[in-house]
Amino acid sequence: MSALASGKLIAPAKVQGPVLALSEGLSFWGGVDPDTGHIRDAYHPACGESMAGRIVMMPTSRGSCTGSGVLLELALNGKAPAALIFRESEDILTLGALIAGRMFDRHLAVLRLPAESYEALAACSEAAIHDDRVEAEDLSIPLERVDASALELTAADRAMLDGQEGEAVQLAMEMICTMAASQGATALVDVTRGHIDGCIYASHANLRFAEAMLDLGARVRIPTTMNAISVDFGNWQAQGVDPAFGQPASRLAQAYVDMGARASFTCAPYLLDDAPTKGEAIAWAESNAVIYANSVLGARTVKHPDFLDLCIAMTGRAPMSGVYSDDARRARLIINVELPSGHNDAFWPMMGWVAGRLAPDCIPLIRGLEAAAPNEDDLKALCAAFGTTSAAPMLHVAGVTPEADNVALPDAREVTVGPADLLEAWTAFNQGGEQVELVAFGSPHFSIAECGKLAELLDGRQCKTGTTAIVTLGRDALAAVQADGTVERLKRAGVKVVADICWCSISEPVFPPEARNLMTNSGKYAHYAPGLSGRTVRFGSLAECAEAAVTGLAPKTPPTWLA
Repeated sequence: MSALASGKLIAPAKVQGPVLALSEGLSFWGGVDPDTGHIRDAYHPACGESMAGRIVMMPTSRGSCTGSGVLLELALNGKAPAALIFRESEDILTLGALIAGRMFDRHLAVLRLPAESYEALAACSEAAIHDDRVEAEDLSIPLERVDASALELTAADRAMLDGQEGEAVQLAMEMICTMAASQGATALVDVTRGHIDGCIYASHANLRFAEAMLDLGARVRIPTTMNAISVDFGNWQAQGVDPAFGQPASRLAQAYVDMGARASFTCAPYLLDDAPTKGEAIAWAESNAVIYANSVLGARTVKHPDFLDLCIAMTGRAPMSGVYSDDARRARLIINVELPSGHNDAFWPMMGWVAGRLAPDCIPLIRGLEAAAPNEDDLKALCAAFGTTSAAPMLHVAGVTPEADNVALPDAREVTVGPADLLEAWTAFNQGGEQVELVAFGSPHFSIAECGKLAELLDGRQCKTGTTAIVTLGRDALAAVQADGTVERLKRAGVKVVADICWCSISEPVFPPEARNLMTNSGKYAHYAPGLSGRTVRFGSLAECAEAAVTGLAPKTPPTWLA
C-alpha cells in the first residue's frame, strides 16, 4: 500500500464501509433528516443521498450550530454516518460525535486529513478506519490520536478537570479540552458571556443531553442568554401545538433555565440592550449571532457547536483558537461588488448568500459597498444569509464593519460580484409559484425597527383571506413593540406576532398546515425552508413581502434593479 501524510484521529472508532465524498460542506440542521440520515438541503449537490452507515467526507461543515444535536440524534437512532472525515477544521459535527460516544456510548469516528491524503481517499469507494490508520484500496494513511495533555491549563482549570467541582463540570472541561486539542489550541481563554443554541428542540437528543447535564448538577457561571426555542413558551397549548412536541420542547427550554440561563429566547441576542462590545471575548452559538457579533460588533467568538456552548458557560473557559486571535480574523478573499443602482433591502441577504458561496471556508472582505450605508437590519440579513453557505465565523465590509481596514492578507484572492450573480441568487430563492399562502417575517428575529417598518407598510390595509402573515421576534423586542402600539397596528392588519420561536424551529399548527408556498424577506429562511418545511419558497424585499400579504401574490419577475 502507498503511504500518505498522516491525519488526526479526533474521535476513535473502528469502522468499515462505503465512502460518500461530498464536494461541499453541509449544515446538518436543515440539511439532513434526523430520522433517516438523508440529505435534504435542496441546494446541495448530494441532495437525496443517505449518509447512514457510510464514511462521509466533506471539506468542513457549514451553517447552523444545531448540527451537533442532529448528529447526536442520528447516532441515537442508528442512522448516523459510520465516520466523518474532514479536510479543514470542523467543530460542530465533531462535538456531536464526541458527546455521542462519551455520554451515550454511540461511537463514530471523526478524522481530519491533510489535503493530499483527503483527495486520495475521496477517490476510493470503500475504506476501513483503525486505531492508527485508514486503509482503502492501495492507500494507507497513518493516524495520530489527538492528545489534550499538552494544553496549558490554570490551577482552576485542572481542578475542574479533576472533578473537584462535580461531575458535570468535569465532563464540561473534558469536552472543552478535547475540542481545544483538535483545533490545535495550546491554552484556554476567559469568556465574559455565553449564548445557548442547544435549547432548540431539533430532536429528542437535545433534551436527553440537557436533562442529563441538569441531573448531574450543571449550572452556568457567566451571564448566558438563550436562543429562540421551538415553541412559544407560555402559549403553545393555546396555539394547538401537539403535546407530544410541545411538552419536550418546553422541557428542554426549562432545563436550560434551571441551569441558570436567561430566558431571552432569541436568535438575535445582539439586539438585546446589553450587546457585547468590541474586543470582548464571548462564547456564542447560533451561526447568524456569531457572524454578527464578530463582524458588526467586533466582539470575539468562535462558532461554538451546540453542547459545547453549555460546557463553556459552565466553566467560563473556551479553547483559545480561531477568531479569538488577531491573525485568524484576516480575510483570505476579497469580493469586489458592483453595487446595483436603485437596490433595496433585498440586496443584503442575496449578497450574503453569494458571498458565502464564494467563501465557503474562509473570511472574506467585501468591497464596493462603502456608499450603501447599510443599517443594523441590513447587516443582520447579510450575516444570516452568509452563514447558510459559509462555514466562516465572520466577514468584513470595507467602510462599514469595525475591523475592515487593512484586514486582507497579502495573498488574498479577488473575485467580482455583479448583478448577474445576485440575479442567480434571486432565481435560486424563487422556486415557488405566484400564489402565496404564508408570508414569513423574522429569520433572524425581527427588530423593533423592522416591526415599525412593516406596520407602516400595512397601515390601513388588510392581509388577504387565505394568506397568513407571521412575525417572529424575541420577547424583549415584543415587550417594546407592545408598549409603543406597534403590535396592535400589525394585528389590525391581520399579522400574527409570535415570540420565542423563529422560522428555523417553527412547527405546525403555528406554521399553517394549509400553506403550500411561502414568501420571505430572509435569505437564511429562503435557503433552509424547502428542506425544513417541505414547502416551496418565494423571496423579496420587506415591501414586496408586505404586498404579497395583502394580495396573496408574489412578484412575477425580479426587481428592476436586477434587470
